[in-house]
Amino acid sequence: MTITITAFERSPDRGRGLARDMRVRWALEEVGQPYEVRLLSFEAMKEPAHLAHHPFGQIPTYEEDDLALFESGSIVFHVAERHTGLLPDDANARARAITWMFAALSTVEPPIIDRAIVRFQERDQVWYEQRLAMVDDRIKQRLSELSDRLGDAEWLDGTFSAGDLMMISVLLRIKGTGILEDYRHLSAYVARGEARPAYKRAFAAQLAVFTAASGD
Repeated sequence: MTITITAFERSPDRGRGLARDMRVRWALEEVGQPYEVRLLSFEAMKEPAHLAHHPFGQIPTYEEDDLALFESGSIVFHVAERHTGLLPDDANARARAITWMFAALSTVEPPIIDRAIVRFQERDQVWYEQRLAMVDDRIKQRLSELSDRLGDAEWLDGTFSAGDLMMISVLLRIKGTGILEDYRHLSAYVARGEARPAYKRAFAAQLAVFTAASGD
């Protein structure tokens, strides 16, 4: 049975590859698995049919045969475990790659998401500038630590893995803000991820949805 994932009918990221279905698209492209996409409106995301697959009414979801998954990290992990190409064969290297997946989502991404919330929902508050500065400091601390660990290496732990896929997906959310650009190792790392053919195919597919929706 063909894999089916869900994505925004009209993505808030305006085709920049930041919506979380991009991570799943990229993973499936890396392992060479075909998939279909079911586009959802914001209204449809809150309807019972979708809530049966994602109790929080978000995207993406993943469906294959009688399996339905939600949460991008869980889906990417499932894809990586089931298909060759995203997790090393060596048991220890495999465990480290999985650890980097958790680090991306649990340690690096939270302050980055916090920044987006502050910028779009708290801009009118009197404490906006102070709050934003505090969040930026938290992000910079994480980036400094990550950059020190990465150094001049191509990827986080030897060959490209699901850990790199998730970490780069997270870092892309601050590309162009001036924060990521202060860390040359990380900027180069993200650029290497974007240069991968699988990433380019996934990005083009997500951009095409936005282009069609906007009528451009």
